[in-house]
Amino acid sequence: MAKFLEYVPGDSFLHRMNPVAKVLCALLISIACFCTGNLIFLVAVLILDFVMAARCGMARQAAGLAKAVAIFSILLALIALLGTPRGPVLVTLPWGYIGIGSIVAAITVIMRLVACAIPLFLVMYVTQMNDLANSFCKIVHVLYKYAFTFTSAVHFIPVFMNDMSGIMEAQTARGVAFDGGMVKRIRLMVPLCVPLLISSVRKTNSAAIAAEVRGFNLRTCQSGYKDYPFTGLDVRAIVACVLLVAVAIVVNVLVPPLF
Repeated sequence: MAKFLEYVPGDSFLHRMNPVAKVLCALLISIACFCTGNLIFLVAVLILDFVMAARCGMARQAAGLAKAVAIFSILLALIALLGTPRGPVLVTLPWGYIGIGSIVAAITVIMRLVACAIPLFLVMYVTQMNDLANSFCKIVHVLYKYAFTFTSAVHFIPVFMNDMSGIMEAQTARGVAFDGGMVKRIRLMVPLCVPLLISSVRKTNSAAIAAEVRGFNLRTCQSGYKDYPFTGLDVRAIVACVLLVAVAIVVNVLVPPLF
């Protein structure tokens, strides 16, 4: 099983796509999710996300990501539930009421965030960070230092997670028990942020020195030897995602809400 944001090799259609086309398609799918509040459309997009993940052999990672995003979006769903009085009344509140439409609105928030998050994370799993940075430099003409900054930030996320895991294991060996409720675990993990911060500063400083020694300041958009041409697969994928956005807009205009 792949680690968090670690490249997963493969030969699926997502692996073969141009890195810029992957990012563009993921953004278009996210835009489509925010162009409509139709729950049926969002369910269809979510099914599409899992089909793409299954084709890449990452259905388990996609399910784990969906669960994590759903948990983190509970707060927004609660705000939608309490602040969207809609549909038949179920519970009366001092400032309004909770209706069936309120529940649908809360579910819609969770579905929207999950449906738009999976394609963005799939891009990270099926694309090497060097290819992502170099393709944006060559095609979009982004300055390499900005592309390198983004890809380095993504690269260091699993590194810091592994460091945090090692620190927690060391503390567990010293008798610290991280079992219990969420509040207790957070209280025990806060002091561990200091050694993690020190380790992070050391790693970033070493990475900066290594990049400078290798002539990072001399790097330009033409420095990469590899080209990233668009193929028919990329064009078809982009057109399909544009049509998906158009369908989302049409559904939002023509299809009335359920409640």
